Amino acid sequence: MPIIESTYKAPYFFRKGFVATVYSGLIRKVEGIVQKRERLTLSDGDFLDLDWSYADEKTDTLIIILHGMEGSAQRAYVTGTAKLCNENKIDALSVNFRGCSGEDNLHFQSYHSGATTDLQDVISHVIGTKTYSEIYIKGVSLGGNVTLKYLGESTNIPTEIKGGIAISVPCYLAGSAKELHTIKNFPFHEKFKHDLINKLRIKSENHPDKISNKDLKAIKTLYDFDNYYTAKAHGFINGADYYEKSSSLQFLPNIKVPTLIINALNDSFLSPECYPVKEAINNPNLFLEMPKYGGHMGFIQKGGYYYNELRTLEFIRKNSQ
Repeated sequence: MPIIESTYKAPYFFRKGFVATVYSGLIRKVEGIVQKRERLTLSDGDFLDLDWSYADEKTDTLIIILHGMEGSAQRAYVTGTAKLCNENKIDALSVNFRGCSGEDNLHFQSYHSGATTDLQDVISHVIGTKTYSEIYIKGVSLGGNVTLKYLGESTNIPTEIKGGIAISVPCYLAGSAKELHTIKNFPFHEKFKHDLINKLRIKSENHPDKISNKDLKAIKTLYDFDNYYTAKAHGFINGADYYEKSSSLQFLPNIKVPTLIINALNDSFLSPECYPVKEAINNPNLFLEMPKYGGHMGFIQKGGYYYNELRTLEFIRKNSQ
């Protein structure tokens, strides 16, 4: 599909990717959304907390929203989309990945960029208990990679799934990991590492046979975290094996439903491989938009809602049957 020419115009002050990223991640607030929590027991006996928000009237359309690394269903980039959809006759199901809802999950393993089994459980639960005829999946950052991998790796996508949206998505994990270890991303690297290690300390208390204090002390970088925990807990040989097998880039040619990808060209988390131009050109179901500005999840504009949120609604309306 031809590459989409973006119409996003960033306010002058937010043209710097760092500023847009920090403001959107730490300062932006979304008010006026009411979420109702449901705890879902997963196929392996663990649980996910699902936060529902609803349109004012009954609707046949649902958006499932997946957050990024160390995010939650209460982050503004999730609630902004949910609120806008609710105001436009679309229910929203905001998923908290394992261990991201304020309570540690039961198992030693938690979530990662390629963990699509939990998404499958969520979709099966929705289809089995609700009556939505149209379901869209939107993933942001890590959640975007999960979304694209799910849509491309399965040959049995439910007919209710009508499309996908992936925002600021590191679809080539090895490249994105390399970028996160550069000097320009040092503040983000340290914040992610700090939050992940704090959670891993809780894991070590609940599963002392699985990870030791020595292992915790050895984690100096996100590479170390993926080697000592992500790979070990989720059945990969090492971090490099995890990146290779979990990257959604390799699954993009197989996507069969309309799917929108929006990656800003000044997103410091993304490597050149994370802009899948060739894959979009060769797959009529892929729509790739690469705004000049936006940073990582920072598509700020006047009016309260972000550009990517309005594009999400527009994309759903365009593909609604």
